[in-house]
Amino acid sequence: MTTVVRPKTRRRIMAGIRASGKLHVGHWLGALKNFVELTRDNDCFYEIADLHALTTNFARSKEIADSVQDIALGFLAAGLDPQRCTIFVQSRVPEISELAVLLSMITPVSWLERVPSYKDQIAALGPEIATHGFLGYPVLQTVDIIAFKGQGVPVGQDQLPHLELCREIVRRFNHLYGDVLVEPEAVLSQTPAVPGTDGRKMSKSYNNSILLADSEAETTAKVKEMFTDPSKIRKNDPGHPEICPVFFFQEIFNSANAADIAHRCRTGRLGCVEDKADMAVHLNAALAPLRERRRELASNMGYVEEVLTEGTRRARETAAQTLAHVKAAIGI
Repeated sequence: MTTVVRPKTRRRIMAGIRASGKLHVGHWLGALKNFVELTRDNDCFYEIADLHALTTNFARSKEIADSVQDIALGFLAAGLDPQRCTIFVQSRVPEISELAVLLSMITPVSWLERVPSYKDQIAALGPEIATHGFLGYPVLQTVDIIAFKGQGVPVGQDQLPHLELCREIVRRFNHLYGDVLVEPEAVLSQTPAVPGTDGRKMSKSYNNSILLADSEAETTAKVKEMFTDPSKIRKNDPGHPEICPVFFFQEIFNSANAADIAHRCRTGRLGCVEDKADMAVHLNAALAPLRERRRELASNMGYVEEVLTEGTRRARETAAQTLAHVKAAIGI
């Protein structure tokens, strides 16, 4: 009996990374690898979100500009092919800003205030970030998706509330003005939260990141300082690899030996210093091809700018169509 293999239905995928710092290993494992995989069977738009970065870094705009360049290098070095996806800079698509104004007119303030990260980030970063732009962050995020008719959005479980608010805004607009906007669905990532050097989630704001731009020596130095099992004080103390950030990376980059490493850790035959040194070797080996591509790209920034210019041109064409449909529906 012959099995008929039916082609997958291509979807429009939209995702982005906020331009608020340099890319790190967490971005690579948690987002970029998935971005590359999604380009195989989908029509993908990938945004460098510099307007979003202004919501909390409005006083450090020069850093945002530098971050845009770093993310562009990271996207390409990680394997994103500009012939198979659209890579663009958010602020270079003015249709996004105009759509954000229009959608802000129909979005209740109460919806925005209930976003979990709103009060949490104000508490963490200070009351000075409590601006109109920061409150309206979810509206701009919604526009990032609907401007490009995004059907699928790669997210982790912790980002589902943000996507659900986007869906609510879309439903409200369509209820008021007709079935104009596409209601996006989550494309759940299976990658768990990547731990940083201090054991918390790897994050630019925690200063606990291993950067993609770090050299081999810098990466090794950071790994040497990583937190491990707090109960394993001496080498021969039994450890708990399931809670150790170093073992998280061993499972990914040294999977063939992970079971033996876990056993030796639990039985007190493997010390943390030896474990870290071994993990650093495997992590650096995995990063070596990406670093080489970054070096090649960094020596030809003219090409990188061409990629962003062409991607932004394509992004504007699609966003302009959405804007025209939205304005026609509203009647302006």
